[in-house]
Amino acid sequence: MIDADAIRRRWDAFGSNLDERGRRLFAAIETRTAGRGGLAVVSKITGLARSTINRGEDDLDAGPLSKRTVRRSGGGRRAVRDNDPGLIPALKDLVEPATLGDPMRPLLWVSKSPDKLAAALTEMGHPVSADTVDKELVGLGYTRQFNRKTNEGSKNPDRNAQFEYINARVAEAQRQHQPVISVDTKKKELVGNYKNGGSDYRPKGDPCRVNAHDFEDKKLGKVAPYGVYDVTANNGFVSVGITSDTAEFAVQSIRCWRQRMGLMRYPGSQELTVTADCGGSNGARVRLWKRELQNFADETGIAIHVHHYPPGTSKWNKIEHRLFCHITQTWRARPLTSRIAVVESIAATTTKTGLKVESALDTRHYQKGIKISKAEMKSLNITGHAFHPEWNYTIRPRQSTET
Repeated sequence: MIDADAIRRRWDAFGSNLDERGRRLFAAIETRTAGRGGLAVVSKITGLARSTINRGEDDLDAGPLSKRTVRRSGGGRRAVRDNDPGLIPALKDLVEPATLGDPMRPLLWVSKSPDKLAAALTEMGHPVSADTVDKELVGLGYTRQFNRKTNEGSKNPDRNAQFEYINARVAEAQRQHQPVISVDTKKKELVGNYKNGGSDYRPKGDPCRVNAHDFEDKKLGKVAPYGVYDVTANNGFVSVGITSDTAEFAVQSIRCWRQRMGLMRYPGSQELTVTADCGGSNGARVRLWKRELQNFADETGIAIHVHHYPPGTSKWNKIEHRLFCHITQTWRARPLTSRIAVVESIAATTTKTGLKVESALDTRHYQKGIKISKAEMKSLNITGHAFHPEWNYTIRPRQSTET
């Protein structure tokens, strides 16, 4: 006589917790143990089809499967891609870069999430679930990825040679105890109670609360920090401008650095070496930059040697990774609520390697769009170097001036 209650207890306590193959084998063993009529009883208790229990008996006779295998080769429902050969080509077409707004494409102006891809495929006659789309994308080698800044545009064949040239000229200036500075403009910052990137320690559950939207405050506006980094001394000066980032502002920042820091460290210096990016307010093709440097040379009586990094290589400019990155760390997660807060945050920047920074607010108004004529350019005492004169040039005073 079959003890159905005992089979049910064993099923509830053990068999029902097994995986697909385990339940099948459990039912097969119980059927064989029960003898005649056992198949019907076990099927009723476990809810497994009689054909499934029969396959379990075949599995008992066939021996163990390989590790972590539930079905024998060929078992289970066929994959959707096998039943619908057009599915994968259609999916590839959808995830390839699309021309947004093309009315012939079924997927327009949307992110390529599995849900939206599944809906588009279904519309195209390939009914599929979002989970299946997700699995197929993984199988095709697709993953969700962030943008990565790697493209530098066209690579000038003399790029590395320019780096070597700059390094040689900087080393020579340092041997002669002449100042070497790296200059650039840090990105403009909104002034006000706005979110600032990064995180900082605060009491749990008490985040710094900032404006929900980054609409520019009409009164406070933005600030443009222009940095001057002394490569030899590991010191920096940042002029915080409140109007436009122009070449006048850039050279005025260099002038302030010299008055506040440079003259003290390099008394009697007759030269100044400047390394800068190829674009922006201190770009190699900016006429106003060269005219303002000429005025600076005339005022101080020093020769100014300028070396520009090749286009697309601004990250090699030392000011980026020796000054600006540390300023960003200093004010992380802190709203720049006022112009003075910006200046004080910059001035508070230090590192274990001894970086010291000074900062000042520049309230002058710098006009945009100033044009420099060819005639005025010809009046400049500027000499291009033999190697890439468009990147390397020296500006000397037009007349002797007391320093």
